[in-house]
Amino acid sequence: MVFVKSIQPVAAAVASIASFVNPGHLDVNEAASVAGVARTIAADVMSYYPGTATAFADVAAPYYWWEVGGMFGSMLDYSHYTKDTTYDKIIATALLAQAGEKYDYMLAKHFGDEGNDDQSFWGFAVMTAAERNFPQPDPSTPSWLQMVENIHASQAARWNAKTCGGGLAWQIFDSNPNGMHYKNSVANGGFFQLSARLARATGDKKYLDWAEKIWDWTAGVGLIDNGFAIYDGVDSNDNCTQVNKVSFSYTQGIFMYGAAVMANTTGDKLWADRTEGILQASHSYFDPFGNTTNIMYEHACEHVNSCNVDMLSFKGYFSRFAYASTQMVPSLLPAVNELLKPSASAAAAACTGGPKGTTCGQKWYVGGFDGHTGLGQEMCALETIQGLLVPNAAPPLKGTAIKVVRDFSPVPPATEPSAPSPAPSAPASSSTTHASSAASPPTSAPSRRATFSTVSTITTSGVSSVNINLHAVFLSGLTGVLVWGLV
Repeated sequence: MVFVKSIQPVAAAVASIASFVNPGHLDVNEAASVAGVARTIAADVMSYYPGTATAFADVAAPYYWWEVGGMFGSMLDYSHYTKDTTYDKIIATALLAQAGEKYDYMLAKHFGDEGNDDQSFWGFAVMTAAERNFPQPDPSTPSWLQMVENIHASQAARWNAKTCGGGLAWQIFDSNPNGMHYKNSVANGGFFQLSARLARATGDKKYLDWAEKIWDWTAGVGLIDNGFAIYDGVDSNDNCTQVNKVSFSYTQGIFMYGAAVMANTTGDKLWADRTEGILQASHSYFDPFGNTTNIMYEHACEHVNSCNVDMLSFKGYFSRFAYASTQMVPSLLPAVNELLKPSASAAAAACTGGPKGTTCGQKWYVGGFDGHTGLGQEMCALETIQGLLVPNAAPPLKGTAIKVVRDFSPVPPATEPSAPSPAPSAPASSSTTHASSAASPPTSAPSRRATFSTVSTITTSGVSSVNINLHAVFLSGLTGVLVWGLV
């Protein structure tokens, strides 16, 4: 079986930059409306970023480096789906500035705190740049594709078969021991997805073999169950025998897209079935209440108001990868739309706060703006709304179609609107921004340690809240909770 995506012409309404549209006026069935709302929210996303087209800068606390990689992945989608190249030079400058000395997104300034999952989120963005022939203007550095291969090589070298028969640990450095024995789904899911995408892009069988190996290990230790629910992690201290069954939307999306790419690459129905199974299992994230079916929420934390800064961005990655999966396995599109069209409408209704009436809130199921603002909230809404344009977007390139492009397309003229609502002021503990990747790390970055948190687990009888004793676990920029003991 071969999965082929037919290319539809881009809607005329999106061929040029759309006008800014207030999110409250979103029409999910009208491309110009979707693009206009996406443009408004994209401006709010970028209001958090102090960098320029010539210099990278850290985003102020409380946001970690990994989420900046996630943000630029969202903005790459924005550029591709809407054809608005306004931010392209800023994106390219940021991606190049963070590549590191070995061009593998292992930066000296993050020595000791970078995790495998953090590296993968920058890898997702760089892989997307490669698959879309996004301009890489610096001839002195490797291509986007080569940099992703470098990321993959660094992760492959860290695959640890000495414990639990394999798997990547959450963390990379022994100086950060709290995650060195925790093998979680996001670290392994990122490695899996990049393996699948590299297999498709390059045709190199070693990447195909890695993708199959990672999936088999992840399922074998119980992080993917028979119903395709994906759980947070296992601990090598007990030989990975006890599964932490907290789950998050973004890991569901990460594995879904990796499986979809494998289906597209191999033509094997097994991978298509796995993709569909993961999507079906994802329905648990779309029923916060009986009368709000198909509105997405983060069930581990939203109901109990315990989402940390990182978790507030997770829904956006699910949307990104669910929409992307429909380009690999087009038969998924009706089921994805069934979930994400209502969610997009609800997200738009939540993006009606602030002085300009465009600031996004967190809880989409409340029927409006809930007052909880931040970069993650903006990113979630942006990915969920702009993804509606995917059916008219070109799919990822592969093989000889992937080229190194140096020049940027000119930005079409557009009428300047009144400025979107500004980002909230950074908290007092915010870090100072830096103009280059060589700058020293923030001196006042927020603590990533915690002792207690409250999350929810989904059971057969619904959502239940439990207190989790984290025992001063170093919280990743991604995983958020490790269950060491129920209080």
